[in-house]
Amino acid sequence: MIRTNARVRICVGVKAVPEISFGDNVRVYRTPETEVLGVAGSVGQVYGYTTPSVTGVSVVGDSSGDYALNVHLQGREDTIWFAPQLLELVDHAPGTEISIGEVSLVRGADGNWVKASSKTPPLEDKPKRQWRFW
Repeated sequence: MIRTNARVRICVGVKAVPEISFGDNVRVYRTPETEVLGVAGSVGQVYGYTTPSVTGVSVVGDSSGDYALNVHLQGREDTIWFAPQLLELVDHAPGTEISIGEVSLVRGADGNWVKASSKTPPLEDKPKRQWRFW
């Protein structure tokens, strides 16, 4: 039986395992499948997740849980979809910054996203550059 509570997946009778989500840094476990692909032990960042039965993506590992994580591994240009049990959480990538529209967020060490403090005034408050041509 699995119950999800915030950022920790709780498995009855099994050690609690942190849930991996968007932006997290992960390490690929060593398995025959990951060894063949040459990615065992590699570290990367989670770019997203999907339901393979809906999207039809090819997943490394057992996708019977119908959930996969997209990971960009260091030193590669492509991304790979992994079954979550093949990934180990390294950290929540503290300091990662994202912008959604006009809102900027920064990732904390605990995995939460918080609004970034503005280091520069908004564009409207900046003095406008005056151009003179004569």
